[in-house]
Amino acid sequence: MDTGAGPRSAATTRGAARALDLLDGPVTDTTLRRYLEGIPGVDAVGLDQRAAGLGTRSIKTTSKAMALDRIIELIDLTTLEGADTPGKVRSLVAKGITPDPSDPTCPRVAAVCVYGDLVPVAIDALGALHAPRSREAGTGPGISVAAVATAFPSGRASLRVKLADVEDAVAGGADEIDMVIDRGAFLAGRYSQVFEEIVAVKEACRRPDGEDAHLKVILEVGELVTYDNVRRASWLAVLAGADFIKTSTGKVTSNATLPVTLLMLEVVRDWHRLTGEKVGVKPAGGIRTSKDAIKYLVTVAETAGEDWLQPHLFRFGASSLLNDVLLQRQKTKSGHYSGADYVTID
Repeated sequence: MDTGAGPRSAATTRGAARALDLLDGPVTDTTLRRYLEGIPGVDAVGLDQRAAGLGTRSIKTTSKAMALDRIIELIDLTTLEGADTPGKVRSLVAKGITPDPSDPTCPRVAAVCVYGDLVPVAIDALGALHAPRSREAGTGPGISVAAVATAFPSGRASLRVKLADVEDAVAGGADEIDMVIDRGAFLAGRYSQVFEEIVAVKEACRRPDGEDAHLKVILEVGELVTYDNVRRASWLAVLAGADFIKTSTGKVTSNATLPVTLLMLEVVRDWHRLTGEKVGVKPAGGIRTSKDAIKYLVTVAETAGEDWLQPHLFRFGASSLLNDVLLQRQKTKSGHYSGADYVTID
């Protein structure tokens, strides 16, 4: 890997073009370290206080009803278990299409997220409702199919294997790829290695028709340990061409938190101010209740702006969250809670 002597060929691809405009020199460990370590450190106490303050905001009943529908529209309904079967994926898709069979006004989810080998099953189950979310419009009746790749969740594989994983999912029809960064390389300061892998994966997301699968870059914040590392990893992913930055795989003890998501939202906000480009954020893992999800909506609106409350710029990576939202939605409409059999068991 590059140690400062010169750029690698990947650094000249279109996915890395924005980095070349910002770095004082070619894309190397040296220039990336200079840029990333020049970013001001995170005031951890201040960040926690800002997140806590946003988490206490209350919303009116009418606004809550709209918020619940918006949460559903922003969910990547997910199953990522070794025991996943085609039948389970078809059930997941059915739930994503019709979350509440008793209420035809209930919106659909943004996407279903599965392992790469199950992408064709999900697409077949969606039928005419399979439609990638436009990064411009971000709305519509269709549901996207996302696939995890790059040796998810560990990311411990050669670049050749990681790219084959991505290419297989894209060939299977995946609209979105959720990759994991090499946390070991990042923590060791091998920033160019992480950068170049993201660039290469971004290139592997290109389809024969010239369109790209959206690339979500998973930082695995629980393993990055510090807020400063999360901020630097977020900037590194954005520099390398990420369409989304995502908190977690959901496979480690510490996953999405409100302060970490706030920090990542500040990065995409600052990137937008710097370049005019919009990058999405996806908190994943541990968000299970409507009450918590609403805190995230408030945080998005207050930090990046309401423009980010669209499927092409914000997602919840979740499985059990949808059930709680459906129960709260029914309570808002009828005035009472339904029993546990009101929602399906995931």
